[in-house]
Formats: sequence, C-alpha cells, structure tokens
Amino acid sequence: MKFVSFSHGAIAQAALLVDNKVYPLSLINAEIPETMKAILEDWETNKAKSQTIQDEIINGKHSEIALDYSNLNILAPVPQPSSCRDGYAFRQHVAAARRNRKVPMIEEFDQYPIFYFTNHNAIQGPGEIVCMPDHFQKLDFELEAAIVIGKKGRNITAADADNYIAGYMIMNDMSARTLQMEEMLLNLGPAKGKDFSTVIGPFMITPDELEPFKIQAKPNHTGNKYNLSMKCWVNGVQVSEGNMGDMDWTFAEIVERCAYGVDILPGDVIGSGTVGTGCFLELNGTGLLNDPNYQVQWLQPNDVVTMEIENLGKLENTIKAENTEFSILKLKK
Repeated sequence: MKFVSFSHGAIAQAALLVDNKVYPLSLINAEIPETMKAILEDWETNKAKSQTIQDEIINGKHSEIALDYSNLNILAPVPQPSSCRDGYAFRQHVAAARRNRKVPMIEEFDQYPIFYFTNHNAIQGPGEIVCMPDHFQKLDFELEAAIVIGKKGRNITAADADNYIAGYMIMNDMSARTLQMEEMLLNLGPAKGKDFSTVIGPFMITPDELEPFKIQAKPNHTGNKYNLSMKCWVNGVQVSEGNMGDMDWTFAEIVERCAYGVDILPGDVIGSGTVGTGCFLELNGTGLLNDPNYQVQWLQPNDVVTMEIENLGKLENTIKAENTEFSILKLKK
C-alpha cells in the first residue's frame, strides 16, 4: 500500500494512493483515524483495515470519493512525526567526503551505526522550501531513503527490528553547509545547518510492496535491504545516482541502536544518510580533487530539486528565498 497525506482544510488527511487516485481513508471507514500519525498509533489494526479498503478499490469500489492526486496539496506522508533521526549508512559517501578533505576514513564507521536528531517540526513534503539568506551560503540537498516506525519498542535487536518498520519514503536532508561547518568546529551539531527543512515523501510505501526487490545484507550485517535505484536532478539535469542496496548499515541495525535504552515510537522517522554521490558537498569535493578548475555548484533560489527512488516515487521541491536580510552569520562576536 501507498499512504499519502494531503491538506483538507486544517486537517492533514491520510489516504491511500492507488493508480494516481487518492482515497481518504476515514471517509470510507470511520473507524480509521483522519491523520497518518493517529493511524500509526495502532498500525497493525489500521493497516489491516486499509488493506481491506485497497482490495475494495481494486475491485471497483469507492470511485465516487476518489480524488485526483495532481490536484491536491500533497504533504509529507507523516506531516508531524514524533521525532526525526538521520543515520550514516552509506560507506561510499562517508569515504568519498573524507578523501576529498584529505583525511583518512574513520575506522569506527564499520563498528556501529550512528545518527543525529533533526528538527521534526521542520518536516516538509513536496512543494516550496523557503530558505533564509544564510542558508544560501552553500545550500545543499542530500539524497536519502527513510523509514517510518509503526510500533513502540525498546532494546530491539537488529534481527527483529524490521518488524517495527511501517514503511519507506524518499528523504531530502537539506543542508546549509557554511552554517553546518561553522558549528561543527565546536564538535557539536549539525544544528542550524540542518534544522530549517527536512523533506520526506511523496508517499509512504509498506514493506510488502518491496519484497520483490529484497537483497542480502552485506557480510556481518543484519536486516532487510532492497535493490532500488536512487537519482536526483537539479533543474532537470541529473546530478546523482546510487542504490538503496549500497547501504552498509541496514535500517534494522540503525533501529537497533536508536532503540537502545529508549523508546522508539509510532511515527518516528529515521533517514538512511546520504547515498554515494548524493549531495553537492561530495560532488564538488570529488570534482575539485580531479580538476582544480572544476565549477562547484550549490542550490540557488528557484532551483527545482527532483528525487526519485525506484518504487518510492518522485519528490520535487522548489527552492525559494525568504524576503529578509536577517543573518545569524553576521551576529558572530
């Protein structure tokens, strides 16, 4: 199943997406909550009810309430997640970024997965991303996948962690690199370099839909992985290409670490980290390493960023500039 959220007055209405038509779930079955967050609170029950509805749709029912996907204001699949973490799963990206800075690969990368918390109140879906002047100091995209947690758990083993995943989505972990690098000189962050926007969507797909694409985890790793191509375009020009199957750390292993000594909750969003070639920071560094005259690129106002992960849809955003001159970079003592 594919779950979407769209704005319906003041409500972020949850719906099924079937053949480019949107079916609001609570209008078909009043026992299903209106919002995706509430649906996830009792995921197993509501997933079963949603599956019944999808079966009915496939058999020709509920066409009278079907809405055209292209005419709706599509939001993040989970517009207000209970938290948002982002991992560091792709060794290729980490190794390339460190090589470009002429520093050795971190041995600890292969010992345990890591993550950071980002601003779950800055989650966005398709549409405009409004940025402050400081954000445009090396503004970057990051091509990632993400999961949504479907049940509460604590001290979960990687062998069992895939059972806690309700679905998968595309994630664009927007990054203001000048702010990020400035902060991390103090060995803390990222914070202001990341907290203004994290984009997920356009829909959440349930794991059963991805079964045909399942592949083995890498040696000495545990959990489901999927052979799904990942691509990104900026203004129609392809800039990135990778594969979810290249994840070294699996989502199951990341969940295991997230849930150590603490509850993970329905509606938590967890990103994979950037795929290899999945951001301008890496692409610019590699380009300059090979050619001192390489023309670096960063996101500019009115740029259109389009991300696609096979079977997870296309996520498109337009970068917009806030009409202000306010700058925290200028406030440094």
